[in-house]
Amino acid sequence: MLQFQEIAKSEKTSARAGELHLVHGVIKTPVFMPVGTLASVKSISPEELMECGAQIILGNTYHLNLRPGCDVIEKFSGLHGFMNWEKPILTDSGGFQIFSLAKLAEITEAGAAFQSHIDGSRHLLSPERAVDIQTCLDSDIMMCLDQCIQYPADWQTTKNALELTTRWARRCRDHWQQTTKRKNALFGIVQGGMYKDLRSISAHALADLDFPGYAVGGLSVGEPKDVMYEMADHTLPLLPDHKPKYIMGVGTPEDLVELVALGADMFDCVLPSRNARNGQLITSSGNFNISNARFRHDTDPIDPQCTCYTCRNYSAAYLRHLYMAKELLAYRLNTIHNIHYFISLMTAIRSAIINGEFEVFRKNFYAKRAGGK
Repeated sequence: MLQFQEIAKSEKTSARAGELHLVHGVIKTPVFMPVGTLASVKSISPEELMECGAQIILGNTYHLNLRPGCDVIEKFSGLHGFMNWEKPILTDSGGFQIFSLAKLAEITEAGAAFQSHIDGSRHLLSPERAVDIQTCLDSDIMMCLDQCIQYPADWQTTKNALELTTRWARRCRDHWQQTTKRKNALFGIVQGGMYKDLRSISAHALADLDFPGYAVGGLSVGEPKDVMYEMADHTLPLLPDHKPKYIMGVGTPEDLVELVALGADMFDCVLPSRNARNGQLITSSGNFNISNARFRHDTDPIDPQCTCYTCRNYSAAYLRHLYMAKELLAYRLNTIHNIHYFISLMTAIRSAIINGEFEVFRKNFYAKRAGGK
């Protein structure tokens, strides 16, 4: 079973450092989790993730159930053995992918009926089935099935979705309790769109169901940044402080700093790996497009302050050459750097909280990011 312990807290903000004990290891929070949707963080190996300092990664129920399928993964006793990753794994329930990828999706009380985006086959993902698939994957943290809605959405549509999400959450919890040994933790997902009253209803209802941990979903879906922070600031204090709090799908380095300040413990986002493949490198001095001509003769690493494999061994000029030539090595080296930056950022945030220096760190972080290379 999951155990969470808060070990330090900022005096002026809600930022906190903790330890999250899971089946496959102890996670030091706050933590950033690289996204490995199909049992792979695109372009880099599990061994390279380990060298970057990754403590936990994500897989996705929707994708892995469709391909390769539980019949394959069961032969490896779960996702850890299948992908050779010994540390913890969190799996998303698939609700967002049904909303964003599946064809002809139909949401009913029973679950989400959808047509596969791969081969057109028909499937029903019920709350119980979502738990069963994640049990097969043997993820350390499983997510309840939730209904995702588009932004913007009106109040009544949002209310209907959160109420269905709550009923599904109860079914997930009951099935998890009845069919598993509960060594793998199950998190409830708060919905409610951009409406504070609905966020309150969702948070209180899920808190009553007493999950091992809680996630805040439905943010970073196109809303203005200040609205995202406002919703997080409203929602996070409503969740039990003795449980981990996870903001799903967020975000930029600035988002991580601000949401830690609001009390969040866990984050995931495809941004570092996706941006790497698009040539954007994220550094302590800001974000840079490696295709820029200014890097053509640059003999320094892209971030002289960085200790990642890429910056220890390669110049900005070489990275630019690889990217402009569309060499596959470009995506690997860029991704290693970006993932390492995000994980190092979280390590520095945690140290600052423990040392009582979070506000100083926050101020210096913005000053450096605005400095430029």
